[in-house]
Amino acid sequence: MVNCCGLVTVKNEQVPLKSIAVEVSVQGHVATVSSTLQYENQEQSPLEAIFVFPLPGEAAVCRFSAKIGQTEVVAEVQEKQKAQEQYDDALSSGQQAFLLEESDESPDVFKLSVGSLPPGEKASVSLDYVTELAVQADDGLRLCLPAVLNPRYQPQGSDSGSGGSAQVSSVPAGSVPYSLSLSAHVSSPHPISRVESNCPLDPLNYLNTEKTQATVSLAAGHQFDRDVELLLYYQDTHQPTAIVEAAQASAKPGSLMGDPVVMLSLYPEFPKDVMSSMTSHGEFLFVVDRSGSMECPMHLGSGSQDRIGSARDTLLLLLKSLPMGCYFNIIGFGSSYESFFSKSVEYSQKTLDEALQKVKEMRADMGGTEILQPLKHIYSQPCLPDQPRQLFLFTDGEVGNTKEVLDLVKTNAGSHRCFSFGIGEGASTALISGVAQQATGHAQFITGQDRMQPKAMQSLRFALQPAVVDISVKWNVPKEVSVTPLSPPIRVLFQGQRALLYAQLTGESSGDTEGSVTVKYSLAKQPVENQLSFILKPAEDTGMTVHRLGARTLIQSLEVEEREQDGEKEGVKEKVIELSIQSGVSSAFTAFIAVHKGDGEALQGQLLRRQVAHTDVESKGMFTDRCL
Repeated sequence: MVNCCGLVTVKNEQVPLKSIAVEVSVQGHVATVSSTLQYENQEQSPLEAIFVFPLPGEAAVCRFSAKIGQTEVVAEVQEKQKAQEQYDDALSSGQQAFLLEESDESPDVFKLSVGSLPPGEKASVSLDYVTELAVQADDGLRLCLPAVLNPRYQPQGSDSGSGGSAQVSSVPAGSVPYSLSLSAHVSSPHPISRVESNCPLDPLNYLNTEKTQATVSLAAGHQFDRDVELLLYYQDTHQPTAIVEAAQASAKPGSLMGDPVVMLSLYPEFPKDVMSSMTSHGEFLFVVDRSGSMECPMHLGSGSQDRIGSARDTLLLLLKSLPMGCYFNIIGFGSSYESFFSKSVEYSQKTLDEALQKVKEMRADMGGTEILQPLKHIYSQPCLPDQPRQLFLFTDGEVGNTKEVLDLVKTNAGSHRCFSFGIGEGASTALISGVAQQATGHAQFITGQDRMQPKAMQSLRFALQPAVVDISVKWNVPKEVSVTPLSPPIRVLFQGQRALLYAQLTGESSGDTEGSVTVKYSLAKQPVENQLSFILKPAEDTGMTVHRLGARTLIQSLEVEEREQDGEKEGVKEKVIELSIQSGVSSAFTAFIAVHKGDGEALQGQLLRRQVAHTDVESKGMFTDRCL
């Protein structure tokens, strides 16, 4: 069985979702994804459908609309409780309504409520989001369209609660009742070399002789029963770039949407003499998910390796590649946790052979995915002198208390870097990417054997690089222009790995049209400086993509601040709500609401509720953690 999103009802009846059409617009390192979902009520009574689905954790949902018959209703962003009350009021008065909200536990899970569709009626729901494309070990840019939403195990005693939990349906492989069509338009300042995918593609179609614009589509008839991964390859990917996006004409100057926003893609270059003296020190802790769900296959299809097998292979490769003289240990976790060694041991042929034998015997036999306790144990242990501690986390990401985990990791980021590996399709991007981001490390997603080795070795190379400290960013702009950073301070830099910065530019220069940013830092006790110049004149017709990504970056930073303050710091939640409504970008405290008033007559008949995302749930509201 496979866990996909919103496929069956509680009575195991087919969902009224008929098809999904996706259009992707890629501009360099960012993408806008527009999805249209076609629903049909085949019941004899009015229908409410609940559809739970995944999105990339770093995505910014920026538009939501619904079309009933020939009438389109565009949703507006409101404070979440207000939006929920408006939705309930609309249904109780017989109106059609649509509600889109982020899960309380994880920002990569959304719930769409399609309310009060009359018998025989069709509805078309459109959703737009913008997202950054992650740079891969082979310099490809990765766009993943998640189809699979793994159940999120909710540990006992977690303060996440059960409200808004993501329930997930399970259907036999090959019986997904709807299809997916996908087309992508790719535009880049550098020539496009090729586009690859884990799914069959039609041939790449170049639109100009410079090969800087192209279109590509999924082959017809694709069943949306697995994640769709697009890998884009450009020439000269590692060139620093800057995009200045013009303000929204209707927005008030001085507001985020009413000023230009700049996005900088930085590729720090470390001095060669520093890189030649890569450290061979370190304490490497490999934290491996051994919960029951790790028995699941990596993806659909015959011959697919199970997740624990992939984790074992990746771990074996890393163990064999460690430098002599470092220290290491391996911790397996599920409902409990256990270590291979009572404490970290020095890396030698003897300890390596012992560890390799134990890894080969490792099974997914430790129950639920409770990652918080092993992390607390690791953080409570004193670090070894002159051996910087590096965590390597392997998991399918099936946890329900993502925000708790991220907050704990951030608290201990000063002494622990974390390199995370999402194993298999459906791994939580919010958890995998979030852990690496909060712990100044790097995230990888392992979905098959073909790209496992370069990804694993890239993370190890990063872990062996000395930690960059004392990072500062200085903006150099004309005196009439002021800069308001939207990104949190840079806390991690790796050789050749992209760092993105967003900033709001207020005011206009009467003379100079150029600005620059200087990044200074210390590496192996040596001062280093990198600079990037950019033109202040905004680019037109960019669809507000940069503004929305900048808004999402700021919103996520404020949400973390609000959790850290436990709501005690006044004004943070209100600022998030104001920014979310102004920018039209989703947040933890807001939701999209659309109400179609129709002819004003109440719908006749009892309203049926179809929970179209469902799985086996334990009596205490926790997801079972096993392969369905």
